[in-house]
Amino acid sequence: MGTLLKQFEIGGSQPGLDQDSEEIGSFALAWAGNIPRAESLVNDLGRRFPQDTLVQSVVLPTVRAQIELSRGIPVRGIDLLRTAAPYELTGVSLMGCIYPAYVRGETYLAAREGAAAAAEFQKILDHRGLVGACETGALAHLQLGRAYALQGDTAKAKAAYQDYLTLWKDADPDIPILKQAKAEYAKLQ
Repeated sequence: MGTLLKQFEIGGSQPGLDQDSEEIGSFALAWAGNIPRAESLVNDLGRRFPQDTLVQSVVLPTVRAQIELSRGIPVRGIDLLRTAAPYELTGVSLMGCIYPAYVRGETYLAAREGAAAAAEFQKILDHRGLVGACETGALAHLQLGRAYALQGDTAKAKAAYQDYLTLWKDADPDIPILKQAKAEYAKLQ
């Protein structure tokens, strides 16, 4: 996703990129906090594909919810993502990574609604075949741990963190999210 993100940060439509790449690019920009560029790209997608059900019902709400999350307004994201629910497990939009459920889960975490967040991350883990090698599959373990910790369920939180840390056992130990996960896990001990 990093190379694609760099292409879209440059600005303008990207000649030669297909619609899927533009959709993922808009999401990557939103996730990275480049709100102006993400908004520009997602608005362009909305204008160019007004009759595309998946663009209108999955891509636009997911990207816009991530933008709202980046702005610190999680409640808006929950409302935006309602339209994505019937389509999010189809595997034909946003690379099948179940980003709507992931963003919804992050949104619930930001709103301090641990049980609702846990349900969204569990949905991702329950559909590993659909998620495949997407980052949401690994990150769902970490976020599930955070959701359980928010609920005060230390045993389940520890188990989810352990699952995440097992997946990353051979990773570079200086990766910021891994360092953060280890610190959070240590606080549960």
